Amino acid sequence: MSAENKPSVKLPKRSRNRRKSRELALKGIYQGLMNQSELRKIIRDMADDADFDRADEAYFRQLIEGVAEHMEELERRIAAYVDRDVAALSPIEHAILCLSAYELIYDPSIPYRVAINEGVELAKIYGGIDGHKYVNGVLDKLAAEARPHEVQRQR
Repeated sequence: MSAENKPSVKLPKRSRNRRKSRELALKGIYQGLMNQSELRKIIRDMADDADFDRADEAYFRQLIEGVAEHMEELERRIAAYVDRDVAALSPIEHAILCLSAYELIYDPSIPYRVAINEGVELAKIYGGIDGHKYVNGVLDKLAAEARPHEVQRQR
């Protein structure tokens, strides 16, 4: 049988998806904010999530451990752009802002527009009715401060 006549077999897609990694990290950060859970327990809990096998585990760990390590600074940097105390933010928006702020500040390999867009998309899925607009505004201001040269080039 020639290569042209071979039936094509579609293998199941085994994508290691960064969006899933962000979703899992968001759930873990939220759990930490709500329950003050220990990071190791949160990571174990997220490993039991149905989407864990579809996520990029290394990126998930980078995000959740990075946010946990830098939470104080992330909240301080976010506080400059929110209209209330960070502790008064909705817990899901708080978690999204911390996750996206981590990418903006500590992961220059992620273009700033991608970090903002991913945060906005998470807010559309998990946040309140207009939470994505709030998240977008805060992240846009943070990006201008955290990555001024990249933002300036894009405008």
